[in-house]
Amino acid sequence: MSYLRAFGKYLPERVVSNDELAAALEVEPAWILSSCGIEERRYACDSQSLVDLGVEAALDCLKNAGAEAGSIGIVLVSSGSPDVFCPGPASAIAARLGLGDTPAIDVPIASAGSISALVLAESLAARFGNVLVVATEVMSRRILRTPEGKNNAILFGDGAGACLVGHEDTGFARIEAVALHTDGERAGAIVVRDGQFSMDGMAVIRQASQKLPSVISEVLAKAGIAAEELAAVLIHQANLNLLDRVAKTLKLLPDRLFTNIQRYGNTSSASMLIAAAEWRERTPEVSAPIVLAAFGAGLTYGAVLATPVSR
Repeated sequence: MSYLRAFGKYLPERVVSNDELAAALEVEPAWILSSCGIEERRYACDSQSLVDLGVEAALDCLKNAGAEAGSIGIVLVSSGSPDVFCPGPASAIAARLGLGDTPAIDVPIASAGSISALVLAESLAARFGNVLVVATEVMSRRILRTPEGKNNAILFGDGAGACLVGHEDTGFARIEAVALHTDGERAGAIVVRDGQFSMDGMAVIRQASQKLPSVISEVLAKAGIAAEELAAVLIHQANLNLLDRVAKTLKLLPDRLFTNIQRYGNTSSASMLIAAAEWRERTPEVSAPIVLAAFGAGLTYGAVLATPVSR
């Protein structure tokens, strides 16, 4: 069995309010809030790289796990906004952590990369031991912050999240069920080409509204757990209106869906793990199952269900 040992996160210091962004986009701040539920987001400063953010999230995760970098058997790094496509950020993050010849693999999937890596980690832990999953994004450099790009510009922020998955019984929750799918026929809805992000927002909302509840229901059924038994559902923070739709479809209790998109915006593949890290900080005692889920480029979507471990 594989276990969730800890989460970590890092958010840049610069806060970009709706008022500031609205001026550049020539829209009203109230329109931004009503469209996506976001009040502010974080942007990396010019001197910060995507690797810098990922290293900080990884160190925070290791600290929370009480683990040393040398205990990591393999590193998986997801990002839809790398500065360089090849080599991607995985090898640089591993090097910065002092991991020598430890394998480091990139998962270049915007928004859904972290759930893809987490599903892979569940299997890889048996062979490699501790698996460090890092999701790091600087989406502010991949969007047009102009009136023409307003529909995407209002959504995205920068940040990084991390999770440590172990094979030995050292975590706070045991992974009981995973599911991962890709609907390649609709992959054109989210594209990063020549360093520029583009998205058919209505198509993404329509597909995610169906596929996220479906894949969450799939892992619930595999584990024999009902939605009302969950302690928390930790979803990719894409759009607050979308999250509300998912909660209603699953008939979740009001306090079960964790959201922080209001303060951080959509940080693409990092958002699920940032949300998980923040939720875990607020929940030192986990007494019921949790679900992590995401949807994104590909169109890839997946979920992981974990149950608390009694000590």
